[in-house]
Amino acid sequence: MKYFLLGILLSLIGVLASVVIWDIEMVTTITGGIGVFFIVISFVFSGVLVSGDRMRANLATESVEGRNQRNNVSFRSALIAIPSFVVAILFYFLLH
Repeated sequence: MKYFLLGILLSLIGVLASVVIWDIEMVTTITGGIGVFFIVISFVFSGVLVSGDRMRANLATESVEGRNQRNNVSFRSALIAIPSFVVAILFYFLLH
């Protein structure tokens, strides 16, 4: 839950920064960029960007603790990304 709240806080900071520094039109770009950044981190740590044989080799050689830690980082970064995407989509449809 705290990672979801961190995502809400980051999207709120993104909205405030884009309104204060730039224009309100930049809200979708800033919050969408925050969301993309954290979803890419989630993809990298989950291993979806590698081929099947590489994923199988990684699964066979890593420990259970390492796998659990990698999955936790992936899940937590996805939780941080979700509010930023929601804010970006809402502002996109409200402004356009």
